[in-house]
Amino acid sequence: MKRNTIWVMAITAGIAVANLYYNQPLLAEMGRSFNASALQVGFIPMLTQIGYALGILLFVPLGDMIERRRLIVTMLAATACALVTAAVSPSIVWLASASLAIGITTIVPQLILPFAAHLAKPGERGEVVGNVMSGLFIGILLARTVSGWIGETLGWRAMYWIAGGLITFLAVIVLKLLPKSQPSLKLSYQKLIHSLLGLIRSQPVLREASMIGFLSFGAFSAFWSTLAFLLEQSPYHYGSQVAGMFGLVGIVGSATAPVIGKIADKKSPRLTVGLGVTITLLAFLVLWFFGLHLWGLAIGVILLDLGAQSTLVSNQARIYSLLPEAQSRLNTVYMVSNFMGGSLGSILGIYGWSWLQWNGVCLVGLSMLAVSLAIFFRGYKCSISVPSQE
Repeated sequence: MKRNTIWVMAITAGIAVANLYYNQPLLAEMGRSFNASALQVGFIPMLTQIGYALGILLFVPLGDMIERRRLIVTMLAATACALVTAAVSPSIVWLASASLAIGITTIVPQLILPFAAHLAKPGERGEVVGNVMSGLFIGILLARTVSGWIGETLGWRAMYWIAGGLITFLAVIVLKLLPKSQPSLKLSYQKLIHSLLGLIRSQPVLREASMIGFLSFGAFSAFWSTLAFLLEQSPYHYGSQVAGMFGLVGIVGSATAPVIGKIADKKSPRLTVGLGVTITLLAFLVLWFFGLHLWGLAIGVILLDLGAQSTLVSNQARIYSLLPEAQSRLNTVYMVSNFMGGSLGSILGIYGWSWLQWNGVCLVGLSMLAVSLAIFFRGYKCSISVPSQE
């Protein structure tokens, strides 16, 4: 792959995925704007991630049968419309509906990742995916920083207007700079979607990666969906701008994605999956015991993003090596699992906050990660007794 193609893909993935996370530092401000409770506004990130999972399921498999660049540009245009709809929301119900639409249309990163894996040579696939994932994760983290600052200075609606304009500009850039890709798969849409079930039944590595991704990303989302509420109260008393600034702290962890990809290429992606889940669990222990101290919160965020990045990149390196002709569909199964887990983690985090405040959030994260580690070790034992599919 040309280096500039990787850069375009990484930047596009980062800017596009940011739309899913602009709401997290703004939840408290949205609640005040509509006179809504924490539980009511907590449904906004949950619906966004449910929409994302639904959009991946409905549209990402098309990447195996439709020219990818045209599909990417079409979805960017649809995302811009959804963002403008959110910006003019007259009620919390309208905003929740617009957030669902934003999630459904913001699937461009999941079209780009298998596109990049398809263009890369087998020996460099982990590194290329890691580079694109760095752009994606930095987009996730900077989204919180940017939206927190804009929300505090211009109001939460301004963030959606700016994002709509940015996505429109990005669609023009993608049309000019990304290469065309003509898939060879000839299936009806119904058979294409039905083939997902066949992949789930026939690929044990895909099943294991999807279950681990579901739980680990759920824990990740539980933290980020409740951070703004923690920072608003004692001992912090911070606004949305500071909540967003923690995205910059997390970049330290996210910048390691290319290194993780190289380790996965040279060693074993299974090894880095286990390492990622363990680091994420350690992050929640730090957040639980030291999260009411600023230094403890910062260390926890760094570990959390490092662990989440390791798990995601390594799992994707595993699944992309299974069936080269089905990379979009493999990615569909895996990412639907991730974001269904993310939506569950978001709402469980809100319930945990309503129940036991910060202790409740940390208990939710630790519980999900403990189950994730159990699945990992069960798969590890099976891979010793049965020849591995990897």
